[in-house]
Amino acid sequence: MQTSPPRRLPAPIGRVLALLPAQPGSWLFSGALNTLLAKHLDADTRAALAARRLRLRVADAGICFDFHWRGHAFAALPPGQDAHLSISATLNDLALLAARKEDPDTLFFSRRLVMEGDTELGLRIKNLLDALDVPPFDPAQLAPGRVWQRLRPRPAK
Repeated sequence: MQTSPPRRLPAPIGRVLALLPAQPGSWLFSGALNTLLAKHLDADTRAALAARRLRLRVADAGICFDFHWRGHAFAALPPGQDAHLSISATLNDLALLAARKEDPDTLFFSRRLVMEGDTELGLRIKNLLDALDVPPFDPAQLAPGRVWQRLRPRPAK
């Protein structure tokens, strides 16, 4: 993987996004994790996540997603609680990670990905994500037309 230059959201957009309430974003993010990741968690990882508060911070957007593992699924947490593990990066760097166009170690050592708190848990999560055999995230899949096609009812055969 080749290191891409750092890119940030324009400051005015970040200020607007920072005004959004935290809870709906955490609910949506937890739902996405349940859809994409929960089924891939082994018993050891589920046990390591138990009773741990996690935070994903989008640094240039001024938003955080607070969540935890609730035995069988990820669930949103109310904002303001201290996280056991906090991971922070720009929106662009998080998108590059999700699309597997950037390596987390490269971002970490270039200080574009920051991990605070329980680094052992962070390393476990990183290794789990590296080992997953799932297609890279493609933001084009979130285009309204594509989402509608996946959600609309199919005619009975």
